[in-house]
Amino acid sequence: MTAYSQSKINRVKRGANRATYDVDQINSILDDGFLCYVGYIYDGMPITIPMAYARREDKIYIHGSTGNRMLLSILESEKTSITVMHLDGLVLARSGLHHSVNYRSVTLFGTLKKVENDADKTNVLKWIVNQMLPNQWESLRPMYQKEVDRTLVVEFTIETASAKIRNEGVIDEPEDYDLDIWAGIVPIKQVARYPIADKGKPENMSIPKHILDYYQENK
Repeated sequence: MTAYSQSKINRVKRGANRATYDVDQINSILDDGFLCYVGYIYDGMPITIPMAYARREDKIYIHGSTGNRMLLSILESEKTSITVMHLDGLVLARSGLHHSVNYRSVTLFGTLKKVENDADKTNVLKWIVNQMLPNQWESLRPMYQKEVDRTLVVEFTIETASAKIRNEGVIDEPEDYDLDIWAGIVPIKQVARYPIADKGKPENMSIPKHILDYYQENK
């Protein structure tokens, strides 16, 4: 089992019993999503922005326009942190203080570089689209050169990371378990609804199989 080494920057202090540094477990959490939160400093103000991403081995890829202030800021600083989180359940306790959520979260720390080669940029965009919906890229028209030119792609190398996971029931005060108050968990799951065609030709076309497969797997 490979794990990220613990240091001052990535060690989980509060709720340390819920922490993991296992690389495979962290990658699994990353691969279950496609939205991350990227932190940066702009004009002295800390800001966090949601971004689509793709993972390949120890790399996270994000993209935006060539004028994207967040991407330009993190490239200038050469470092950032990225967070991914999945909400799995509402934990309803007998007191307000002990309400909680079940979740899986990962925080990544690392260095950045700009992806320069057009073929590499196109491959990254393919990965990001397919992380959103598998096999989607293969159904699309090729990118125009002007689209590639206007797109800034950033490669983030994970240097260290930690995950924090809560997957348990209610934890109440011992004396509260005899109260006539309902307590328990409301499981939360993100689901896909039936695909809705865009106006025009798609209204009279069959929905592609890979999209229906995604719907069936996630409805």
